[in-house]
Amino acid sequence: MTALRTAVCLAALVLVGGAAAAQPALVPLDDAGAGPVYRVTIDGMIDNALAQYVQRALDDAAAADAAAVVFRIDTFGGLLEAADQIRKAVLSSPVPTVAVVDRNAASAGAIIAYANDRIVFVPGASMGAATAVNGAGEYAPEKVQSYTRGMIRATAEATGRDPQIAEAMVDETIVVPGVVDDSTLLTLSADEAVLLGVADAELPSVDAAVEALGLADREQVTHGASTAERVLRFLGSPVLASILMMMMMGGLYFEIQTPGVGFAGAVAVVGAALFFAPHYLLGLVQAWEIALFVVGVGLLLVEVFVTPGFGVFGIAGIVAMLGALFIALIPNIGFAFPTDVEIARASTTLAAALVLVVLFAISLGRLLPKSERLNRLVLAPTLSSLEGYTSADTVAALVGQRGTALTGLRPSGTATVGGVRVDVVSEGTFVAPGAPVEVVSAAGSRVVVREVA
Repeated sequence: MTALRTAVCLAALVLVGGAAAAQPALVPLDDAGAGPVYRVTIDGMIDNALAQYVQRALDDAAAADAAAVVFRIDTFGGLLEAADQIRKAVLSSPVPTVAVVDRNAASAGAIIAYANDRIVFVPGASMGAATAVNGAGEYAPEKVQSYTRGMIRATAEATGRDPQIAEAMVDETIVVPGVVDDSTLLTLSADEAVLLGVADAELPSVDAAVEALGLADREQVTHGASTAERVLRFLGSPVLASILMMMMMGGLYFEIQTPGVGFAGAVAVVGAALFFAPHYLLGLVQAWEIALFVVGVGLLLVEVFVTPGFGVFGIAGIVAMLGALFIALIPNIGFAFPTDVEIARASTTLAAALVLVVLFAISLGRLLPKSERLNRLVLAPTLSSLEGYTSADTVAALVGQRGTALTGLRPSGTATVGGVRVDVVSEGTFVAPGAPVEVVSAAGSRVVVREVA
């Protein structure tokens, strides 16, 4: 494969008599608007939040009559649906668009790059390998592959590029004579992309591309994502998703262990909202998966508050909740699920989260009772006298003092000791009212007296 591409490059150099060693100049835009140049970055995972951001950036550029929108692309791909949204937004933009492939435009990134009016590579950049895969890196079903091939082919045709080369980035069985055989997905380097007409030029940076387009004298507007868009993408990250799952399960566990609705329940609700809402907006979780989780929580509440114990409702609720979390970890489309590899990966992730929750619960169960500030959140198992607990205050100063029985002691009654009215118990013999008594012991609320001769 490498030898084949080398031969193509050498042949191209020979045909142009060696002059092709210099990279072709980027032709200035002849349809640039009167406004500034908008710079937009497409990096990280291609998701629905990024698609919304790109659409907003293009709308803002059109409203400002921008000279051009320059996309700096550095991504290994993401969701096909989100890539399609960005592709269509770029194709329908009234403002000229330029893609600067800064290192990587793989998978969905290649589809987005193809939608631009101009494509520029920086040295060392590459683009291709756009076949549709699931979360485990396995090929998606042929129905999805066929749609992806048609999408990138139509995009190349719309922007005046060779559709066969574009399709070879999706399907390794497509042969492009002198470029790629039938055993490898096509991925182009910067030099290859320029020689094959996929890229318009190879330039060192975004600034160089803007200057080559004749727009260096225009105002440069760096368009950034809003705070809400950045937060949405952050909450959708896999690491934070695992933490939110622990919040949900741990909060529900501690809420069930304590009566009423308190802090643990609030933590579980917040964790569920932060897990499902961003994933739903990003297209990673579907509405029926959220509904299944809500049904599970409802069944568990019925078990706790309506039919105390642990029976059908409790088991069904736990199964529904864990099932919803499990499915949320799988990149399914409706009720079509991926292969066993992806299911096994989701099972491992959920099992790891459950183990962490159990360890967290055990740790808190041991640490909370020992904390002076946090031990009020849990019930102590025993309140023994060895630890200083008594049912009432003990007045040790009464021992040895004398007083008078106010009532007959048979054996309990009332006496005055040191001028204070005290409930007392005689040692066993009857004590008549008015008889002098002496306190012989005091423990809690029990004060024992005996008659003084």
